[in-house]
Amino acid sequence: MVTFLSGGTGTPKLLDGAGVAFSPEEVTVVVNTGDDIEIGGLFVSPDVDTLLFQGGGILDRETWWGIDGDSHRTHDALMDLAEAAGLSEDPQYLAERRQTEGREISRWRRFSGVAEFMTIGDQDRAVHLTRTSLLDQGRTLSEVTETLADGFGLEIDLLPMSDDPVASLIHTDDGMMHFQEYWVGHRGDPGVETVEFRGSSIAEPAPGVLEALSDTVVIGPSNPVTSIGPMLSLPGFGDALAQTTVVAVSPFLDDEPFSGPIVDLMDAVGADPRTAGLETAYPFADAFVIDEADDTELDRPTVRTDIGIDDRTDATRVVRAVEEAIDLV
Repeated sequence: MVTFLSGGTGTPKLLDGAGVAFSPEEVTVVVNTGDDIEIGGLFVSPDVDTLLFQGGGILDRETWWGIDGDSHRTHDALMDLAEAAGLSEDPQYLAERRQTEGREISRWRRFSGVAEFMTIGDQDRAVHLTRTSLLDQGRTLSEVTETLADGFGLEIDLLPMSDDPVASLIHTDDGMMHFQEYWVGHRGDPGVETVEFRGSSIAEPAPGVLEALSDTVVIGPSNPVTSIGPMLSLPGFGDALAQTTVVAVSPFLDDEPFSGPIVDLMDAVGADPRTAGLETAYPFADAFVIDEADDTELDRPTVRTDIGIDDRTDATRVVRAVEEAIDLV
């Protein structure tokens, strides 16, 4: 049995090759929900959706989000209407008072739907409508995710990290922003001062999560701060990882990240933004998989391979390296 910790793209890419070492019934994926937002009244869970669409065979693999070939008529109409009415096209975080009104899971991550700053496809929107409606019927995020996973025909177990609201908030030179506002709305341009996982101290891991962490855990090449950090901020999560076997795949080639705003975010939280910094970022890790061209020396068992993942062949190669690293522990 193996449990993968997943953010937006790194771990999903790795999962393309998981079948070479693990059967679907052996695999559980715990997914970051710190990036979730409510926009225009709909609850969007981007990292969960990437795995739903991947498992359902409909993921847009050019972007690694959304549905392949989806139309965007509703999104385009929202943009056209905002322009015609002279409404702001910037992300519009709702007022502080509104952040704690309505469904609890949306706390601290509510945005106006005016000029929808995230591009949401029409079929994609149907998923968010269904998720939001089921939440409003009283189901938990875990229950809704299980229902959607069944609908998409997933063979692996998919668990959101928590059923409670945890919001990844980026404190920048231009003020506080939700991670989606910072990264999607502003392309990661504002300088980062610090990162906050609001709500995490009173949140709980979702049902089944701590049990899944008793199995061997694989951390894919995800952003250590905003993909894995929200999970580690949950009570009991880090302690559980310290008691099991953990293998982490580096998201760096020495000091160069493969994607995303990793360097700015790790700098902001006082972490060393390169492969060497993973020993501090993941003190519970028992072994690492790093790139064969990376000459970083780590004090734990290390397997080297080409960790760039562009297709299933690449993913299979990296999973083989993960399997080797597990055997070294």
